[in-house]
Amino acid sequence: MNSSEKRLAEGILFTDHYQLTMAQVYFKMGLHETPALFEHFFRDYPDYGIHQAGYCVNAGLEWLLDWMENAKFGDEELSYLRALKNGNGKAVFADDFLSWLEHNGNFSKIKLRSIAEGRVVHPYAPINIVEGPLAMAQILETALLNHVNFQTLIATKASRIRETCQGQLVLEFGARRAQHFAANAGARAALIGGADFTSNCGISYVLGMPPKGTHAHSLVQLYIAMGKGELDAFRAYAEVYPSECLLLVDTIDTIESGIPNAITVFDELRAKGFEPIGIRLDSGDLAYLSIKAAMMLDEAGYPNSSITLSNNLDELTIWQIISQIQLEAPRYGMDAVSILKRLAFGVGTKMITSGNASALNGVYKLVGIQCDGEWKPAIKISESAEKTLIPGRKLVWRIYDQRGKATADLMTLDDEDPRTMGDLELYHPTSFGKKRKIRAEEISKIELLHEEVLRGDGNWDVNHPTMEEMRGKRSEDVGFLHLGVKRLMHPHIYHVSLSEKLMRLKLELIENAQ
Repeated sequence: MNSSEKRLAEGILFTDHYQLTMAQVYFKMGLHETPALFEHFFRDYPDYGIHQAGYCVNAGLEWLLDWMENAKFGDEELSYLRALKNGNGKAVFADDFLSWLEHNGNFSKIKLRSIAEGRVVHPYAPINIVEGPLAMAQILETALLNHVNFQTLIATKASRIRETCQGQLVLEFGARRAQHFAANAGARAALIGGADFTSNCGISYVLGMPPKGTHAHSLVQLYIAMGKGELDAFRAYAEVYPSECLLLVDTIDTIESGIPNAITVFDELRAKGFEPIGIRLDSGDLAYLSIKAAMMLDEAGYPNSSITLSNNLDELTIWQIISQIQLEAPRYGMDAVSILKRLAFGVGTKMITSGNASALNGVYKLVGIQCDGEWKPAIKISESAEKTLIPGRKLVWRIYDQRGKATADLMTLDDEDPRTMGDLELYHPTSFGKKRKIRAEEISKIELLHEEVLRGDGNWDVNHPTMEEMRGKRSEDVGFLHLGVKRLMHPHIYHVSLSEKLMRLKLELIENAQ
């Protein structure tokens, strides 16, 4: 693929065909400039099979905005569309529609309200609210879902791993197992979600962070193949990186060879005035080997050397390793807490691909249209209550209980403010008979979640938060969650609710439509 083809593939034509055909229908019907309101939300948390998420972490907005700023219909895009024919040999797209795209085919008139990256988000509550000319707001759908769904999926996985690791160092190094260049978006999302560093050099450079990594088994294999040995390989690595020496010790025999040879090299480094970082374990019973490695390093005079664990880890595996160390360490006369403090976790495939949850069920739906200067709510009814839309222009609020914990996200119509309502009645978004009451004295704070990102005036000078700000917000929001919501398995269900006024609107529209 040459540079021109790459630009076409990744520019405004990075969309589904039906977005363009629908846009042409809107144009032919004279509706293409009609102000429309779309919402992006997801219906279900990621389900990893034997364990499930109880919250998500939002990510991907900045990269979406970068794409929107540069995406437009130029000569090459229009020439391609002009050449498309249907089964009868007729042009799929008419010249008048293509002419309109030539002059209006960009996202400068789109207004966007969003929940900030790094924040905790929940099902049904819109993450992004898009307002603008119907045709271009429709064409935006595919790219918006692609950018935000994937990064939110990976940031969520990284956050769960971060929480399970109990504050210890987390490294992302899944580029080799990622889906092509999704490795870049995935690494960024993992950093937002809680990974401390990534081994991905390119994205580390873009984000202004140092890449981190060790060496592979191939270094030791090379020296063995040349008639030398593991010790020679370790010495070579230490000679080049004396102040950053972290050695992979399981190529031959971890206990009998790897760790003793590492200690030999560490002694040589210390004699030269350098202090080693530690070792990495990539196979075997990682909990048992961590205990044995800590014993051997302590006896050799390296009680502060780190022990980095890798090998297809995820949050459940890490939790099991930590639990095993807590149970077994005392049997060897070792303090489990001191061992856990020196651990670091290198997570690859299960983080960058989100393990067994391969996609976030994020959708983009029309919820309102402006007719004769007045906004009209739009409804979609499904046999499944979960797929029946929540219509209208909405606001999303987060309600905190007396302990300062997030207890519910409340959707209201845009003319409602729950901060002035006193006691609140919260209605289940899909089960019409279910509701919950929160007394005013039980509420410590009510927070409006959305922020204005684009005003629809063509100004792309958006004040993006820094990586540290996004990570800080993730840590803060996760800290506000009740422990049950953060459980690895069968998490407590977080309440996402509707105001009475919004519920009545939904029921009224369903009745009218039926």
